[in-house]
Amino acid sequence: MSEDNPHSTSGSSNKGWLDKIVQTFTGEPKNKNELVTVIQDAESREVIDPETREMLEGVMEVSEMRVRDIMIPRAQMITIDINESVEQFLPGMLSSAHSRFPVISEDKDHIEGILLAKDLLQFAFNSEKEFSLKEVLRPAVIVPESKRVDVLLKEFRQQRYHMAIVVDEYGGVSGLVTIEDILELIVGEIEDEHDFDEKETDDIRPLNKFTYAVKALTPLDEFNDFFKTNFDLEEADTISGIVLKAFGHMPMRGEKVEISGLQFVITNSDKRRLIQLKVTLPETAE
Repeated sequence: MSEDNPHSTSGSSNKGWLDKIVQTFTGEPKNKNELVTVIQDAESREVIDPETREMLEGVMEVSEMRVRDIMIPRAQMITIDINESVEQFLPGMLSSAHSRFPVISEDKDHIEGILLAKDLLQFAFNSEKEFSLKEVLRPAVIVPESKRVDVLLKEFRQQRYHMAIVVDEYGGVSGLVTIEDILELIVGEIEDEHDFDEKETDDIRPLNKFTYAVKALTPLDEFNDFFKTNFDLEEADTISGIVLKAFGHMPMRGEKVEISGLQFVITNSDKRRLIQLKVTLPETAE
């Protein structure tokens, strides 16, 4: 087949959904709002399914966000002191169910490296091998708060690392970000075997010591009981109503608001309703 004429009758019948979207409209979108309208119209015409539409909108949202908008705050970072023994830091590792941990020396501004939980396996089955935390550390990747999220995602993929330490303009550590945090903005909450605890309600699931995944339609009385809050039951039936009132508009994924000392981040929503929230307790909470 000639490279000057790469399209055949057979090839044209196999055009992807993106080609179909373009075919649906006579003109090209001139800005983001018009592009969103194109995507939503494509969904209504059943050219794409709702999940594809949500992912496309998530990609556009990510392109406008900075790392500071999605990072795990410094206060919620689970770290390991480089001077701790395995017996000292192992219980914390197991309870968090994370796979990567920043290792610090003096404080959280002094990051010595990243410990991967899997790197401890070589010592678990070889009692004669002497353990040295310094020897198993991976280099820490440092990124500024102002870095664009889509650029960081590209670097995550190209350089094959999954966590980065976030620093402010003065070089102080302000938080951390993982590739999962970014992907959840695009595809919604990513659940694994550690996200569900039979002791907890289906509507509220712990992600770590201070952070919870909460269904937006969680009954408000159930939310109050769990988080010891006092939201007015006459004001709303679900926590979604409280969050929507605080925003004053229909928020998009990644937007955040603080209510009664709790931080609410929208992790999944569509143009009509909130679906999933991430609720973070204040650092002083027990």
